Amino acid sequence: MRIAVIGAGVVGVTTAYALGKRGHEVTVIERHDDAGRETSFGNAGQRSYGVVYPWADAAMVRRALPWLVKADGPLKMAMPPSFDTLRFLLATLRFALAPGVYGLNKRAMVHLGTYSRRCFLDLEQELNLDFDGGHDGLLHLASSPAQMAEYRKTGELLDELGVPYQLLGPREVRDYEPGMTGDGPLHGAIRYQTDGTGDCHLFSRALARACEQHGVSFRFQQQVQRLVADDRRVQAVEMTGPDGRSDSMAVDACVVAAGCWSPGLVAPLDMRLPIYPVKGYSLTAPLLDPERAPRSTVHDDNFKVVSTRLGDRLRATGFVELADFARDIPEARLATIRKSVESRFPGCADLDQASRWTGFRPMTPDGPAIIGRGSRDNLYLNTGHGTFGWTLSAASAELVAQVIDQEPTALSLDPFRPDRFRV
Repeated sequence: MRIAVIGAGVVGVTTAYALGKRGHEVTVIERHDDAGRETSFGNAGQRSYGVVYPWADAAMVRRALPWLVKADGPLKMAMPPSFDTLRFLLATLRFALAPGVYGLNKRAMVHLGTYSRRCFLDLEQELNLDFDGGHDGLLHLASSPAQMAEYRKTGELLDELGVPYQLLGPREVRDYEPGMTGDGPLHGAIRYQTDGTGDCHLFSRALARACEQHGVSFRFQQQVQRLVADDRRVQAVEMTGPDGRSDSMAVDACVVAAGCWSPGLVAPLDMRLPIYPVKGYSLTAPLLDPERAPRSTVHDDNFKVVSTRLGDRLRATGFVELADFARDIPEARLATIRKSVESRFPGCADLDQASRWTGFRPMTPDGPAIIGRGSRDNLYLNTGHGTFGWTLSAASAELVAQVIDQEPTALSLDPFRPDRFRV
């Protein structure tokens, strides 16, 4: 079967690998000049299988206003907000306040995360990929007794779902992260024992090369203009190259894995994907003293900043910003990220030499990704993973491949079905 995968971020590349391994003739179409150049480029570096959760959370809604007005709060919004921003927020509020929806979506996402860990381990056994990856666990710090109490409640759900974790006191936290010598408040942590790390950009590039060895072809610097389709099937993908020349590729099937740019591709085919570009920022700095740096991933709940060890580099990431596709990087955002790192791991990295990045997480208003068959018999979606694209990519790729090959899926796709937003 000749299949086009639109998007060469981590979700698109893992999808291409899963399909190529099954013997399909796969072509990946990407507007950038290499794999992993957009949202996959500078993300937090954490594969947080046990931490995945829906964006639409009533507790988050209660915290949102104080965060917005706090100078270094983790939530920001461009003012005045655009129509798209307001529509997304209203949809999120509706899902957050709907009885029982958060719990159902949380369980579905954790099951998907658990499956993704298995898929990643299998993939890493098959291939020798160099991406500064590991599975040494993830720490969520508690800066207050109230936060520690919240982690105890989280532990009850994790027990129910069979996700291994530990509740740690301050001394135990420092045993796991001896480089954490800063003066940030610490009342303990929850440790997700099986979670992982890795440079998503390096992984995407390395896996793209492995895909090519399985016969997958890549067409970079190609802007998809439209999907040519009748009422039943997608027949071709039309694209434009850097020289302005148009081209068309006939397909037997098409997978849209274009993150925040997915809605525009499928809107002409009667599909509404309410994906919003939630903006985040990161700094990636060379280590000055590896002994002072995190061993794995540490989430600082005080600033909502994640610090991750990636080989001889530190990646620090933060903020949820609602500003549509604005690519500016305000100094105030980076100052908060630096403040978090210095409060936990002072002197570990040369933050003055850090590379800056901003990107857009493709967020759905309810939280779960969009995985499965679309509005045409041979149209498939693998998009809308929000902040968890790196974490969930290996699982969602296998699930889409199972759907395309008409196999029973490893998990129920009902919470992720593309048509759930139809009105």
